[in-house]
Amino acid sequence: MSESIENTIDIDDILKSKMGAKARYVPGFVVSWLKHVVHQDEVNRYLWESRDKVGTDWLEECVRYLDMTLDIVGMENLPDKNNGKLYTFVSNHPLGGADGVALGSIIGRHYDGRFRYLVNDLLLNLPGLKPVSIGINKTGGQSRNFPAMVEAGFQSDNHMLMFPAGLCSRKTDGQIRDIPWKKTFISKSVEYQRDVVPIHFGGQNSEKFYRIANICKSLGLKFNVAMLFLVDEMYKNVHKTFRVAIGKPIPWQTFDKSKSSMEWAKFVEDRVYEL
Repeated sequence: MSESIENTIDIDDILKSKMGAKARYVPGFVVSWLKHVVHQDEVNRYLWESRDKVGTDWLEECVRYLDMTLDIVGMENLPDKNNGKLYTFVSNHPLGGADGVALGSIIGRHYDGRFRYLVNDLLLNLPGLKPVSIGINKTGGQSRNFPAMVEAGFQSDNHMLMFPAGLCSRKTDGQIRDIPWKKTFISKSVEYQRDVVPIHFGGQNSEKFYRIANICKSLGLKFNVAMLFLVDEMYKNVHKTFRVAIGKPIPWQTFDKSKSSMEWAKFVEDRVYEL
């Protein structure tokens, strides 16, 4: 394997960028385990083979690579790309990876690549994804630049694709559902007069993933350990069919003062789960 393949995703480099000098205290066996869990070699091989693609083309290549079949319901609810309006697309986040790739491929194709994600900043290590992404620091404290990044996205001439939960779905009392949605998409959609398009993505991760996530929560760990397993979960979800339901746009004027932004966020979240 050539040098260029090996260095695309490099756990050693990521640890250094996140931990600085403390990275050298991480035991070698832990680093090896991390490389195994994130499928470093497999991912780098794919990144090398798809190195000539970026944005929507790269996302569609990912869908092919993962052999995902998308059963799309409500495609007619996607607004006309030539109507001069910008939209905020919001979805539940059951998988934490493949769902984002799939939705990006759908929105990107329909709107000629004119969309941006708000994503975990670790995903900016993926060259094909970077052109359509605005990165947020999810591993340390919330980035000081977060408000500016969101502002830049909504001020741009791009549609926004957001997962308002911020994290992928968890299993609570036997039910797989997002953690409560954050209100940013409501306040910004109103400020920039963007109608909100609700999307429901059907799918789930393994029982092991939900156990790890719940253990971390019960221990009160600040670092999202479950996030490390999302690539592994992605590989477990290959060759599967996923139902994607697109709802009718909700006019931004709906989100008036009769409810708080948090209450409106819950209103849209419930609408998504009804799809």
